[in-house]
Amino acid sequence: MTTSTVPANGARRPGHPVTSGPVVKLPTAFGEFIAQAWIDEETGAEHLAVSSPEPPAPGVAPLVRLHSECLTGDVFGSYRCDCGEQLAYALGLIREQGGTLLYLRGHEGRGIGLANKIRAYSLQEAGFDTVEANEQLGLPVDGRSYHAAAQILSEMGLTHIRLLSNNPDKQNRLAQAGVHVVEMVRTEVPSRAENLRYLQTKKERMAHLLTLDVEAALPTTHPDNH
Repeated sequence: MTTSTVPANGARRPGHPVTSGPVVKLPTAFGEFIAQAWIDEETGAEHLAVSSPEPPAPGVAPLVRLHSECLTGDVFGSYRCDCGEQLAYALGLIREQGGTLLYLRGHEGRGIGLANKIRAYSLQEAGFDTVEANEQLGLPVDGRSYHAAAQILSEMGLTHIRLLSNNPDKQNRLAQAGVHVVEMVRTEVPSRAENLRYLQTKKERMAHLLTLDVEAALPTTHPDNH
């Protein structure tokens, strides 16, 4: 279990306590990966690192995706968000180009949990956007922590990465934890009528790097909360 890290300037700082398990093969529809479970010793959350067995090209930083757990999108294929489609897109790129996807448990609904996410859906169906719904429930707009994720990346030797994300806040949080993002690789997937308002809110109110094809996806229902 890690208790400290050593940044580039040599000064020691407390590390986030995580422990790891064995490395195993993980054959998938996207090809074969290697997988390793990690436990956040502070919260008890169990995370999963899914890595390409092939290294990136010489001189190219590995791709890394910090994927927040989303049961509705990842498992049930919900169109209220783009989470499941981003997951598939990231796995394909990582298998092809080399890198790691960290599947972060406990991040459901940007950290508010599954039951509260469904409550937020109800408010969205009453007219609130994804940010307003959380606020109406007295919950944070984004309550996720990336301390464990940064520690896991550090222990895996992934301190200079290409980050698969549309969210600049992830880059800022990782930088604060000593992980250098050399490039942001966007993971925008085609928007849908069902998630367009959700994505527009993320772009306009949460500074996500999205272009959005409004013509191809006119809003018909209220979006997801993740």
